[in-house]
Amino acid sequence: SQDAIFKPLPDIPVDAFAAAMDKVVRSQLNTTKAAARHMVRQQSGVILFFGGADYVSRKDRQNMGTVQVGMDIVEALRRQWASELGPHGVRLLTLLTGGIAEGFADIPEMAEAKQAIIDQTLLGRAASFDDVGHVAAFLASDRARSMTATQVNISCGAIGQ
Repeated sequence: SQDAIFKPLPDIPVDAFAAAMDKVVRSQLNTTKAAARHMVRQQSGVILFFGGADYVSRKDRQNMGTVQVGMDIVEALRRQWASELGPHGVRLLTLLTGGIAEGFADIPEMAEAKQAIIDQTLLGRAASFDDVGHVAAFLASDRARSMTATQVNISCGAIGQ
């Protein structure tokens, strides 16, 4: 089965959809459980998720198939983890980027997708890996100690209300 299926839901075979969602859930649960076990023992820690979905418009969800549903699942799990781990001093946050254009292969076939990410922004540029790293470092620090159970929007204005 393919991990990401960019098709309308009616066009995705049930077994392929289920396999993709199973992979998302198992990956998220296994990695978060492994980290949480240690953080709960020490009564502190930060778990960062990447992606996000709460602010994606209905139109932007069209033909996203397993990708958007997978992001929604991860966000639901992040909210639940935050509720369960918060009393143990563990914070959970999602970095919401709208896409990292520099992460796409530098080949002609990807040029349109990269430009679409940039065109959605208000700043005329997409968040970079450096931007993600800087924000992640801040979120993991004590300077962000009051932040948990939410998304941090670093989409350069592409995603918002």
